[in-house]
Amino acid sequence: MIIKVKVPSPGESITEVEVASWLVKDGDYVSRNQVIAEIDSDKATLEISAEENGVISLMAEKGKRIQVGDIICIIDTSKKKPIYNNKNSKELDFHEKKIPKEQDIIKKIPSPASKKILSEKNISIESIHGTGKQGRITKKDCLLAEEWINPKTSMSRAKKVTPLSSLRRKLSERLVSVKNQTAMLTTFNEVNIQEIFLIRKKYKDMFKDKHGVNLGFMSFFTLSCVRALKLYPDVNAMISGSEKINFEYYDISIAISGPKGLMVPVVRNAENLSFRGIEQEIHRLSTRVRDGKITIDEMTGGTFTITNGGVFGSMLSTPIINPPQSAILGIHKIVERPVVINGSIEIRPIMYLALSYDHRIIDGRESVGFLVSVKETIENPIKFLMEGSENNIRKILEL
Repeated sequence: MIIKVKVPSPGESITEVEVASWLVKDGDYVSRNQVIAEIDSDKATLEISAEENGVISLMAEKGKRIQVGDIICIIDTSKKKPIYNNKNSKELDFHEKKIPKEQDIIKKIPSPASKKILSEKNISIESIHGTGKQGRITKKDCLLAEEWINPKTSMSRAKKVTPLSSLRRKLSERLVSVKNQTAMLTTFNEVNIQEIFLIRKKYKDMFKDKHGVNLGFMSFFTLSCVRALKLYPDVNAMISGSEKINFEYYDISIAISGPKGLMVPVVRNAENLSFRGIEQEIHRLSTRVRDGKITIDEMTGGTFTITNGGVFGSMLSTPIINPPQSAILGIHKIVERPVVINGSIEIRPIMYLALSYDHRIIDGRESVGFLVSVKETIENPIKFLMEGSENNIRKILEL
């Protein structure tokens, strides 16, 4: 029986995809549900699995653009998995191997010119295979050995040209459109992470034991952003034609790096989630991104984005807005710095914050006020996120 494997639809309005990679070769035997290929659309990379056991024939080359619904490969289920018999191996066993006769054993005897090179270049005679008569080491053998031991510096000026994937091309278009179609500005601030450090140091082990996920920084920043978005609602808005849409819910997009690049899945209704709920949802989405299983639906519909360049060592950046959203918060590497506290210089863990925003819809007052709100929440998490009392921390963390 011949099974025709067709290109699935990655989502609405997408009619064409690109074969990103084949994970099997033409003529291979494949098993049911085995991942055989990856396809790129404008929005995501998707996996294609074998529908039945059998021998596969590839119908599209890597890098080729094909229509949704086209046949990408066929599987012949009538062909069974081949069985390899080691008895047919052409390799000789130990007893069959040819044993050289005494007069066939060659001796490493260098020529006079070779002796001089070996001495000058400090090359061991044992490292050279003689190609001369009866295994005699020649001058050429010594020069080749020297080149192998001390290779010359390559002056290659080669270059490699690789076509952009469909996903990367679409991302490029989106990034350029953001620059061209928005009035993007960035405002900065810095935040003292000391209080969060103290809370995590005291409760992170209990949190991990109870909930199975780490008590990270992202839950603090997500809840801080929700609070700031409530205070400055235009940061949680978007432009649609000649209208402004203000969202009364808070779907926070979290930028996560995966094998296919940066993906931005969405934590839905973050305003209704606790620290535990946010950390578990981010862990679930991160796992799906890194396993290449994230779906388009999980990456669409966010109202605000947080991106963490600090995980890559970035000290400061100007993040690009994730359209059609109007703002994005960039958080960065935490570095111990001298700061003035109550008139004294002390060392504190400091992070730079960057808020990029669309000035068409968000004024300077809102952008600066939003960032100041995030700063005060992060620096006073007990007051703003934990009902104002250290006695409530265990309850808020559900410990």
